[in-house]
Amino acid sequence: MVEQLRSDNHDRDVVGMRYLYPVVSRRAGGVSIGINLNPNHACNWHCVYCQVPNLVRGSAPEIDLLLLEKEMSALLTELLEGDFMQRRVPESARRLCDIAISGNGEPTSCRAFDRVVAVVITVARRFGLQLPLRLITNGSYVHKPHVQRGLAMLADYGGEVWLKVDRVTAEGITAVNGVTLSATRLRYQLKQALKQCPTWLQSCMFAWDGEPPSKVEQDSYIAFLVSLKREHVPLEGVLLYGLARPSLQPEAKHLSALPQAWMERFALRIREESGFEVRLSL
Repeated sequence: MVEQLRSDNHDRDVVGMRYLYPVVSRRAGGVSIGINLNPNHACNWHCVYCQVPNLVRGSAPEIDLLLLEKEMSALLTELLEGDFMQRRVPESARRLCDIAISGNGEPTSCRAFDRVVAVVITVARRFGLQLPLRLITNGSYVHKPHVQRGLAMLADYGGEVWLKVDRVTAEGITAVNGVTLSATRLRYQLKQALKQCPTWLQSCMFAWDGEPPSKVEQDSYIAFLVSLKREHVPLEGVLLYGLARPSLQPEAKHLSALPQAWMERFALRIREESGFEVRLSL
């Protein structure tokens, strides 16, 4: 029996392609077409909850744009005209919901990022698709000229950015994302993304050794959002989510999902104190 796709398994090799993979996305609410620009499993961050196996520090390799176009065309043909949905997707999720530039590392570390976006948009238009196009990023390269060009094309197509902000204290960022970063830098990266494209913050909350983020971390996160609202930063809102798939990093033994009630209370606090829209995924 052919195994069906599940929201708790985002296997990048499910269709045997280098760059393209379909997943059932709990946040997007259906089948998401993933574009993996980091088949070398390389990222400049090391997030403790990351589900990428054999994660290494680094950046995206050179991208074969012709192969990317060929794979995207082939996958869309199978999803739209073949029986993949019937064979591999639960009935409740049998709809295409978005195209996500994401994968096994930071996609904007790709030196051909703007050309990748152009290929993706060209193929999507060739198939007559009206799907949302999303970039899932840690924001570390959004200020680069080639990424800015890609973001402008993304916006012109009607796309959006999901930019990772899990913690905002220097200690919290180092512990969760494995990098040295400040709230000031996070704000700069966010504003650089927003210069070109509508942007959501995406934030992962989880328990460490059974304990939720500390009061200091929670208060600092809320204060960060409040300051953005005060400065009239045109953020679309917050995508708040918890652990749904097991981490494949050494820190996995410390991590667990937070109770639904805790996540709902924190989502409510964000709404009430910052005024931003919140979309919660458990």
